[in-house]
Amino acid sequence: MNERTTRLLLLASVFVIATCGLIYELIAGTLASYLLGDSVLQFSTVIGVYLFAMGVGSWLSGFVSRGEARLFVQVQFLIGLVGGGSAAALFVLFTQVNAFRPVLYGLIFLIGTLVGLEIPLLLRILKDRLEFKDLVARVFTFDYIGALLASLLFPLVLVPHLGLVRSSFLFGMLNVVVGILTARVLRLTGPWATATVSGGAVLFAVLLAGFVAADRFTSWSERNTYPDPIIHAFSSPYQRIVLTRGGGDLRLHLNGNLQFSSRDEYRYHESLVHPGLSRMTGAKRVLVLGGGDGLAVREVLKYPGVEQVQLVDLDPAMTRLFTGLPILTNLNFGALSSPKVRVENADAFTWLAAAGPEAKYDFVIVDFPDPSNFSLGKLYSTAFYRRLRTVLAPGGAVVIQCTSPLVARRAFWCIDGTLRETGFLTRPYHVYVPSFGEWGFILASTDPLPTELSLPDGLKFLSASTVRGLFEFPPDMDRVVVEVNRLNNQALVRYFEEDWAKVR
Repeated sequence: MNERTTRLLLLASVFVIATCGLIYELIAGTLASYLLGDSVLQFSTVIGVYLFAMGVGSWLSGFVSRGEARLFVQVQFLIGLVGGGSAAALFVLFTQVNAFRPVLYGLIFLIGTLVGLEIPLLLRILKDRLEFKDLVARVFTFDYIGALLASLLFPLVLVPHLGLVRSSFLFGMLNVVVGILTARVLRLTGPWATATVSGGAVLFAVLLAGFVAADRFTSWSERNTYPDPIIHAFSSPYQRIVLTRGGGDLRLHLNGNLQFSSRDEYRYHESLVHPGLSRMTGAKRVLVLGGGDGLAVREVLKYPGVEQVQLVDLDPAMTRLFTGLPILTNLNFGALSSPKVRVENADAFTWLAAAGPEAKYDFVIVDFPDPSNFSLGKLYSTAFYRRLRTVLAPGGAVVIQCTSPLVARRAFWCIDGTLRETGFLTRPYHVYVPSFGEWGFILASTDPLPTELSLPDGLKFLSASTVRGLFEFPPDMDRVVVEVNRLNNQALVRYFEEDWAKVR
């Protein structure tokens, strides 16, 4: 092998290890969000610890005075072992250890330290093969290109098609391959080199076995996470979707958070829809933002006068699931397949901005997940509610799910204050749902709403008398003074995190 080929292969290894390094970071951040709560806090702390550890690894490389090539090979194998098995290990350990955060950040620190050793060692290996200016330029060019590739591959290919555990094993194998090829390219000899390459081949086989058995790791860990048997589980580009069933109770979990229980979801969805829609005499067009499970749409279709329901949900995997799986269509009465219903998969924020002047709705249902991170917090902001007003027909109304006014009292009243700031009149209310506890909603409009209700037949929970009681708040859930949630402060996310942290 000539010198030019050797240089090219070593530079190509920069591209591979840069891609692998960022993938491990993204996997750790995503896992932290799945397991500890979908929050910007998880990604921020994971990135911070990882980058700090890379700095430590770079500093430690200064103590290496000889044998850089051998150490580089060993580091590749170690990264392949630790990084490649990290997702499976974290899924398993989450259900087995009480102090999970130290394990998580310890593993991130170890991977980051090893990754931090790579580039300094490779620079020293290449220093006699390239001039310094070319060496630095080429190494960092390949490093940044590899980072770009990883950032594109992760959400578009790896998460939806391979999943976190299988992706982790795949990139562990790539690190091992880099180690083996480096030993060959640099012609490392002697008993040590032979044993190391043989060990790398064994490690590759172990990681390959893990790649093949990845679904078993995930299934085993999730079986220990959820009390009921899992009947359906997969990852979309947006979330981890898990369905469990036990004792006749069907439950949906998104990123580990319970979304509904079939035993009492009717309490939630009847309370979400009917206190508002039953006042809207003559309502014909209804917009549902979120609610990809079709359960809110099911309630809307109980009004014969409704002619059109527009559902906008970000995740096509959700709407496909609740359109095609019989056990779920039995729950939502096939609502998403109704000829009155039009389903569009889009981000609600941008969808509202693109809505034309003809997009006017008599009633709007906003059924988003709780504001646990900034991407969700924007959907509860003044900017969003101003856009929401543009699609509201004269005399129309909006209802918004607003987390628990008992547990997250400040978050609940922050949403109310944000609606008022954008010119809405608000009527907050709450309901007890056994699976969740006290849960809150806000009915909002630009004009005072009628007080008379015209509830449809066949409701399991609501009646005219129970609806009146929903609007009464005891002292421990009553209004508190809070900031308005704007895009530039995201006060709601802070309130939500702090309030819920007290009960976790």
